[in-house]
Formats: sequence, structure tokens, C-alpha cells
Amino acid sequence: MSRSLVKSSQPAELISQLNSGQLLAVDSRRRNGLIIYKRYHAEFAGPGAAVGGFFDVGTQRTIPVGDLALVAPEEYEERQKAYSIRRHWIRLTEQLTENPVPLQRAKMLLAQFEHYFDAETVNSLPDDALASLVGVLPSTIKMVRHPKRFQPRELKAMARV
Repeated sequence: MSRSLVKSSQPAELISQLNSGQLLAVDSRRRNGLIIYKRYHAEFAGPGAAVGGFFDVGTQRTIPVGDLALVAPEEYEERQKAYSIRRHWIRLTEQLTENPVPLQRAKMLLAQFEHYFDAETVNSLPDDALASLVGVLPSTIKMVRHPKRFQPRELKAMARV
């Protein structure tokens, strides 16, 4: 793969790249990724995952996770591997969304991100970005992040929904 194309890009420039149809991949040698906002949801593309190309036409917003670096997969095998890894990240998120309880989906997502990224990185991510990944309200993410701010009755009610 070629070296890094985008280290810490301007949001508008990154969105333009993704919408152009150019295929890139999240650098697999770093703990980094990209939250990609679509019209009604968001997707996470982690290390090694393809971004851009046909996957991300229509991207409305992006949030880099960690020290984002994108590379251009030049060979056929590299592109196929990047597509496969993107599908893996989509399936992982899909598994989290299968839980019918919003509070549990939020807990599982945060646990996954905290397992992979450092606490500072996870804490820097906006509640709405994380919420969009698993179909919960930003306030649900906030409840999981700061449980002491909420009454036990509110948490029990959220767990039953």
C-alpha cells in the first residue's frame, strides 16, 4: 500500500474525497478509524477498512477516531482485503444493534471502543456520533458515560425499553 494520504485532514476535504468515489483504506498499522455519517445512520470503518469508493458516496459528515491516516490500496488483493475488512466492521456494528435494549447497545459499543482505543480517544468522541452507530439517542450514550448523573429509576426505565 502507498503511504499515508490523509493524516489529519479538513472535514470538508475528507468528505469530498469520500464522495468522489476514490477508494482509500484506513491505515491498518495504527489504532485509528473513521465514523462516516450517512443520511440516516453512521458507520465505523476501523483499521484496514475500505473507505470511499462505492461504499461512501453520499457521506454527509465524518469524525476521525485516533490519529487518522488513509492509504491508497493499489493492488487488487489490497483492495479486496480492504473491502473484506470494511464488511467485518459493518457486521460487528450490526451485532451490537441486534440487542433490542438501547442502553445495552450503548454499553456494548462503548465497551468495544474502550477495548480498542485509549480512554482519551473514546471520551473525545461526540455522543451523537456514537449514538448514530447503534441507533440510540445521544442521551443514552450520555447515561452510559455518566451513570451517576442519572437517577436509578431513569436507568431502570431505559433498560426495559
